[in-house]
Amino acid sequence: MTTSPADLDAIVHAAAAAAPIWRRSSATDRAGWLRAAADVLDAHVAELVAIADEETRLGTARLTGEVARTSGQLRLFAAVVEEGSYLELTVDDADASATPPRPELRRLLTALGPVAVFSASNFPFAFSVAGGDTASALAAGNPVVVKAHSGHPRLSARTAELVATALEEAGAPTGSLALVEGREAGNALVQHPLIRAAGFTGSVSGGRALFDLASGRPDPIPFYGELGSINPVVITEAAVAARGEALAQGLVGSFTLGVGQFCTKPGVVFIPAGAGFEDLVAARVPAASGGPLLTERITDAFPAGLAHLENDSSVTVVAQGVEVDGVRPVALLTDARAVAERPDTLLEECFGPVTLLVRYDSTDDLHAALSRVPGSLTATLHAESADDPAETLELLQERAGRVLFAGWPTGVAVTWSQQHGGPWPATTSLHTSVGASAIRRFLRPLAFQDAPPSLLPETLRDEALARLPHRRNGELVLPA
Repeated sequence: MTTSPADLDAIVHAAAAAAPIWRRSSATDRAGWLRAAADVLDAHVAELVAIADEETRLGTARLTGEVARTSGQLRLFAAVVEEGSYLELTVDDADASATPPRPELRRLLTALGPVAVFSASNFPFAFSVAGGDTASALAAGNPVVVKAHSGHPRLSARTAELVATALEEAGAPTGSLALVEGREAGNALVQHPLIRAAGFTGSVSGGRALFDLASGRPDPIPFYGELGSINPVVITEAAVAARGEALAQGLVGSFTLGVGQFCTKPGVVFIPAGAGFEDLVAARVPAASGGPLLTERITDAFPAGLAHLENDSSVTVVAQGVEVDGVRPVALLTDARAVAERPDTLLEECFGPVTLLVRYDSTDDLHAALSRVPGSLTATLHAESADDPAETLELLQERAGRVLFAGWPTGVAVTWSQQHGGPWPATTSLHTSVGASAIRRFLRPLAFQDAPPSLLPETLRDEALARLPHRRNGELVLPA
C-alpha cells in the first residue's frame, strides 16, 4: 500500500498547522504529551507485541523488552524537556561601554517544524513509529510524519493510531503524528517543502538515496541518517591470555544476537596471531543457532554478502553454527595485510550472523589495517594494564562515536551521555540518534536582539530564566 500524493500533502499540511502549537507549548504540556504516548504503548504491549512477532518473528521476549525501551525513551525525553538545559538559553546584557557597544542578546534553540522519520526494520518499536527519532523530534517541539517500514506495516499502522490518539487526548493538536506508506511516498515526504528535517535508520544505499534527495531540494534540509557500521574490535595478546574464554563467549553471543541484525554487531575483530583466539571462537560457534531474517530483502542479501567475503583468497571458515530457516552463524578468518590491501572487499558490512576475525602479527600490521576501517558506530578495545594501546586507541576513536573497554557493543543504553553515531558511513551527521542529546538534531539556534520582554519566547524572559539553567554574560547560572 502506498500513500497517495494528495493524502501525503494533506498529512504534511496538518503537521505544519500543528507545528506552531508544538513550538510554543510549555514544558509541562509537552512532557505530559510524551508521557501519554509512553503510557499508551505500555497499556497495549500485549497487542502490539503479538502483531510485531507475526510480522518480524523476533520473539515475544525480545519485543516486550523493546516496547519497554521505547516507552522509556519517551519518558526520558519528557524529563529532558522539563530539565531545560537542552534549550541552551544564553543572555548577554547590553553594555554601551563595550567596544563595539553591545546590544542585549538572548539566544535559545527552537523547533524546526514538521520532521520526517523513516522506520527501521530491525527495531520495530525502538527505531520505528514511536522510537528514538520520533521521541526526540516531538520533545524538541516538532510534529512528526513517519514513513512506515514495509517489514512491519500492520504494527506501524496500529502504533501510529494509538500514539496519535493518545497525543490528541492529552491535549496535543491534530496532526502531531501521522503515518505514510510506500517507497514513493517516502521519497516525496523528504522532498515536501513543508518538511524541515528527516531521521533515518537503514541501509547505506537507501539512506544515501534519501540523503541526496534531502540535499538536492531547492531548500536543502538536514538528513540524520544511521547507515552502515562494522564496529571494529581489537583484542590484545595479553587480553587473550587473561580472559580468552570469556572474550570468545562474549563475541559469539554478540555477533549472533538478534541473528546478527543489530547495527552495533562486532563485524570485524582484530586478534593476535598465535594466541589461539580463533580456536576458542571455533569451539563456541557450533552451538549458536541461526534464525529467520527480518525481511525478504535481508534474507536475499545475506548469502551474497557472505559469499563476497568468503570468495576472497585470504578468507577461511573458522566455524559454522546451527542452520535455522536457511541461516547459520559463521565465523571467518583473514589476516591484517589482506584487510589493508583489500578493504573494499573485506570491510564491507554483511548484515546477519557473521563476524570476520583478522589476525595481526605486529602492531604495525594492526595499525595499517585499522587505518583502512571506515567510520562506525562503535569500536571496542580489550586490553590489559600491561599493554600500551595509546596509538591503537587513537585510531579507534577516530573511527567511532562510542569506544568500549569492556563488554560488547550490541547493548546501547538510553541515557543522557550516550553517543550513537559515528563518521561516515555510520551516520550522515555528528549527532547521536540515541540518548538525551538526540534532541539537538531537531532544533535550530535563534537570537533576539533588544527585544521587548513581552515579545520574547517565554523561556527567554527573566522570570522563566530564574527557574532554568542558562548562561548570562558568560557565566553559567543554575536554578536554586
